[in-house]
Amino acid sequence: MFTAFPSFRYLILSHLFVLASTLQAHSFFNDVIKLDTPLIKSYTVTYTKHPIQIDGKINDPAWKRAEWSDLFVDIEGDQKPKPLYDTKVKLLWDSQYLYIAAYLKEPHLWATLKNHDDIIYRDHDFEVFIDPNNDENQYFEIEINTLGTVMDLFMFKSYKKGGPMDMSWNTSGMKSAVTYVGTLNDNRDIDQGWYVEMAIPYDCLKKPGRNYLPQINTPWRIDFSRVEWTLEKEGLGYTKKLQTNGKPIPEFNWVWSPIGFIDMHIPNRWGYLYFKQ
Repeated sequence: MFTAFPSFRYLILSHLFVLASTLQAHSFFNDVIKLDTPLIKSYTVTYTKHPIQIDGKINDPAWKRAEWSDLFVDIEGDQKPKPLYDTKVKLLWDSQYLYIAAYLKEPHLWATLKNHDDIIYRDHDFEVFIDPNNDENQYFEIEINTLGTVMDLFMFKSYKKGGPMDMSWNTSGMKSAVTYVGTLNDNRDIDQGWYVEMAIPYDCLKKPGRNYLPQINTPWRIDFSRVEWTLEKEGLGYTKKLQTNGKPIPEFNWVWSPIGFIDMHIPNRWGYLYFKQ
């Protein structure tokens, strides 16, 4: 019994060393990621020779060449319940644009914000995060609601690294459109969902000394998020359902590549976007 202890202790110490190494390899911003942090996803985007008409219908023939992503999951990963409603994306690229299409199943179509750079995540929304240099610095965020209202911003670095954000940055030249199946802001029926289509020009991602053009076998970092609020009927429309403290029930955050935390501004947890010809 006692003669076996040294080897047993060595085994334990070995496991502790491996555990410590694993934790170190999976840490960021001085925060330790849990060992059950989900794997980072990847998507290979196909080149299209034919420009896509951006009308929110996602029926252009070119889209048939693009695969739908996995369904979105909770931002914290499998430790949280499966999202209530399906969300998925597909992408294409050409010499000028990165094309993004999204489908969001939604029984209660609702949106209120109508002005560019309104804080769109206060509505149900769809969000895109792009880091063309894969270095966690100088990345871009675009949000859109069912009305087609866009908020866009540029981050010099993540909030945990001190930010700041630049709300004056715009996705100049971006084409975007939204369509939906149902009745917006009308609670008298059950809706089916909404579609988003975007063409993001590479030129709007250009920054001094930074890569902004796709390169074969050199991945970008990208992620997609959906904010979903709990609603209740008010007249013929909707309003956010409140807690007993008078504040809205916290929103759901559903994403393509889960982060492990409720924080989209952790670029090294975003998915990889690979370009192929």
